[in-house]
Amino acid sequence: MRTTRRTILATALTAGLGLGLAGCGSDGGGTGSGGDLEPVTFGYIADYNGTSLLAIADDQGLWEKHGLEAETPVFTNGPLQIQALGTGDLDYGYIGPGAMWLPASGQAKVIAINTLGNSDRVIAQEGISSVADLAGKTVGVPEGTSGDMILSLALEEAGLTKDDVRLTPMDPSTIVSAFSSGQIDAAGFWYPAIATIKEQDPNLVELAKNSDFTDVQFPTAFVAGNDVVDEEKTTKTLAVLREAMTFRAENPEEAVAVTAEMLNKSVEDVQADADNNTVLTLEELDAATEDGTVDGWLNGMQDFFVDNGKLDAPTDPSTWYTGDLFTGAAE
Repeated sequence: MRTTRRTILATALTAGLGLGLAGCGSDGGGTGSGGDLEPVTFGYIADYNGTSLLAIADDQGLWEKHGLEAETPVFTNGPLQIQALGTGDLDYGYIGPGAMWLPASGQAKVIAINTLGNSDRVIAQEGISSVADLAGKTVGVPEGTSGDMILSLALEEAGLTKDDVRLTPMDPSTIVSAFSSGQIDAAGFWYPAIATIKEQDPNLVELAKNSDFTDVQFPTAFVAGNDVVDEEKTTKTLAVLREAMTFRAENPEEAVAVTAEMLNKSVEDVQADADNNTVLTLEELDAATEDGTVDGWLNGMQDFFVDNGKLDAPTDPSTWYTGDLFTGAAE
């Protein structure tokens, strides 16, 4: 039986941030009012990767099953969620691969790997045919995100650096409007937001994508605040995520449908977004955690972040990926 979703408006996360957040959370039909359910705040990004497990947890009553009541504010990117974790405005959140340098630098803990992403692109206006053509052009990018990461990889492969373009830091919504109006020549960005741009500019050119870089994996992940990770509610939260992962892998069409409902988007649009990514089964994630595969993914990303100045040096992934907590939350 579906739980009722409620919409909230969260005010500024930190002084000076001033970001309005629309969110939804489980409502246990009054069961939370008796104090039996432990409250958690869990941020997400409004795409399939960031939303699907939360939508499933809400739809299937998993929060209540595991003794939790979740408030789930939506964010535009991962770095904002890491900031909110640090100030205590969030307990948990979702990040894409481009923000993985933040937990690697000690600002949060990765509590679960989610999917392998292939949603990131370098896009350009019609008439620009290669990454090399971006020299001297205005390129928008949300700094510290997977859009930033795909742009850096593409420039490096083309023999360029960010100094060779007119790099313009922008938030995601600004990139959509700036590209559509021709104010920028190109962007490091991601689906499904690129699909919105295509509605206005169907002739945009995709110059690079994740799968062009076969020596790097692009894992998406769930993160916890450093002060929260050792609390009992983290084990409960991981139990929710694990059960939702199993449902998503076994019921892909229904997973897309409940995600579309939560995002108020068409099933077709959400399916197109889901098709850009690799969903891993719980068994695959457990095995990849235990045999060191996940550590290999994270080390590969750290090498990239060191090369691009985000990290001073790589660290042991076991210090910031709590794989033992993830596998230990098995029922």
